[in-house]
Amino acid sequence: MAKHKLSLDDEFDFQLIGICSSHSDYRLCWGINNALHINLTKGEDYSVMAKKDGEHLHSFYEYYDKEEHIEYYLIKNVSSNYQRLIPEKDQVDYFLVIKNNFVREINDILIQLKEIESILTAFIFDPGELKSKSNLVF
Repeated sequence: MAKHKLSLDDEFDFQLIGICSSHSDYRLCWGINNALHINLTKGEDYSVMAKKDGEHLHSFYEYYDKEEHIEYYLIKNVSSNYQRLIPEKDQVDYFLVIKNNFVREINDILIQLKEIESILTAFIFDPGELKSKSNLVF
């Protein structure tokens, strides 16, 4: 009998910005909302199941721009039980995930984020290069 292998590739069709900030998530959201003229609101915590450690809950904020059809998600890298969403990026405190962005230049967004007082620095990442990239698929 012939064996067949099914290979499923997740699509990582989004832009990813890592943010370093020592401020709380709601304070950071306030700054991002003002700088980018969006309205991130608190959503249900983002749940990730790990084989070894069980469920991790990460603080999660979301906004959908109805005019530009862009989706914004802010996810805290460290869960309530101190597990990382993306362990290989342990220096990053938050991830800003931007989906369906065909209008705004990602470098312009990065510049605006770096001007926020509560952000120490921010980086653009290629999600495809992350080992734990599947944790960002939702």
